[in-house]
Amino acid sequence: MNQPLDNKDVTIADAQKKVDTWIKTLGVRYFSELTNLAQLVEEVGEVARIMSRRFGDQSFKSGEEEADLGDELADVMFVLICIANQTGVDLTKALEKNLQKKTQRDARRHLENPKLTNNKETN
Repeated sequence: MNQPLDNKDVTIADAQKKVDTWIKTLGVRYFSELTNLAQLVEEVGEVARIMSRRFGDQSFKSGEEEADLGDELADVMFVLICIANQTGVDLTKALEKNLQKKTQRDARRHLENPKLTNNKETN
């Protein structure tokens, strides 16, 4: 069976392969694309819950203070990788293409945005 990710640097391609192996050995099969979309939304909601309580105005209920943001972000990544795998998306290529698009489109935009370049804190 596939070994879990270790502490070395892992490429996106490695992660896609490891998730695929995990799904096919322990998960039996991929959920449908629409089910995985619903799972992704659910996991993003869990990230939002932690963020709104840790960094926003919401407060944690008793016992929720130790919620693990890293674990929830990893859940988002896992489901996102599942969706990519089952729809044939190479996330390495997709990310590279997306960064090129952003670089061309936003080459000066953020550097010239006074909201980002002033030192005034906004809360």
